[in-house]
Formats: sequence, structure tokens, C-alpha cells
Amino acid sequence: MFVLVNLKAYPCDPVAVAEAAADVAEQTDATIAVAPQSADLARVAETGATTYAQHVSPVEHGSHTGSVLAESVEANGAVGTLLNHSEHRRKLADIDGSLDAADRVGLDTVVCANNPEQIAAAAALGPDAVAVEPPELIGTGTPVSQADPGIVEDAVAAAEAVDPSVDVYCGAGISTGDDLEAARELGASGVLLASGVAKADDPRAALEDLVEPLV
Repeated sequence: MFVLVNLKAYPCDPVAVAEAAADVAEQTDATIAVAPQSADLARVAETGATTYAQHVSPVEHGSHTGSVLAESVEANGAVGTLLNHSEHRRKLADIDGSLDAADRVGLDTVVCANNPEQIAAAAALGPDAVAVEPPELIGTGTPVSQADPGIVEDAVAAAEAVDPSVDVYCGAGISTGDDLEAARELGASGVLLASGVAKADDPRAALEDLVEPLV
């Protein structure tokens, strides 16, 4: 299983979370990646944790003030990137451009989408993975696998119909080992979460609980 912890802009210690992720990952067969703010990418990567950017822009070198350049992300230790999170939605053309930018420097890509129909559209663009995340469940602590498991199953089927090589991750409300196990049983090959770890009093304990089914 792949576990991607999005730190968003939460007031957590990204290095401490990354160190915990690197340590906990060694205890399981899971890959635990951490997506910090861009300014923290290098510090997080230095911990040895698998490091993802929260976004890359569909641009090359040039006059693009405020953009997140794929080359800069990769140079600071990221090996992958999120795209189109519900808090940073993009048009399909922009997602496609960001995928091209990520591919230019060899970044793995995870494109987020709200529902199975959008999952199919995202999968058609050829990312490494897609993540289904109903926005109304993000941050609630109620996982989509519990609130509406059919969305996960339908998302897996939608991606499979378009491109069987695209992995499907389950996001929104994921926080416990039971949530991870439910996502796996519904066909997801990974999970995407944020507050369950980033806002936890003890991120290491939260990660250990999350991956307990994989130990």
C-alpha cells in the first residue's frame, strides 16, 4: 500500500512528521510519502522520507512568478507530486500541462478527483495514480470507505476501464488502520490523508496505527 500524508498548510513540524514516516515505513511493506509546503521540501527530503510536492505548475523555466517549477521541486528532493487537490482545483488542460512538467523531471504523479466520473477523466491523462476524495468528507474523520464505499469501488472500476496501469488511492477522512484496510478491501492500492497525521498530538503513533494492518 502507498500512504501519502499531505501536510497542507497545517502548523505542524514537517521534519518531525517526515522522520516518523521514514521510521514507520521501515516496519511495514508500505511506502509512506510526505507532502509538505514547497519551502520545506529539502528539509523533509533530507530525513530520508519519500517526499512529494503539493503541486507543480504547468510551466517551464521563464517568466512565471508565483509558479511551482517542477525542476525546482525535483532539485529539492521531491520524487512525486499531488495535482488537482480539491483545495487547489485545476482545469483539465492545466492538469495535463502539470503532468507534462512532472514527467519532464521524472516525478511520480497523483491526480485527485471528486467522483468516479472525474477519476475516469483524470486517468485518461496518464498519471501514475488517481485519488478519489469527495470534498465534503475531507477533514471530517469520516472515511469515504465508510460513508459511501460505492464511490471507491466505482472509482477503481472507472480507472481500470480507462487505463489499468493507473493506481487508485482512497482519500477523505482516512485516519486509522481500519480505514486503510477498508480502502484496500474496496480495491484501492493506497490512501491519501492529511489531518489524521498532521493535526495529531503524536504523528508517529497516528502513523503506526494507520499502517498496523500492514505490519
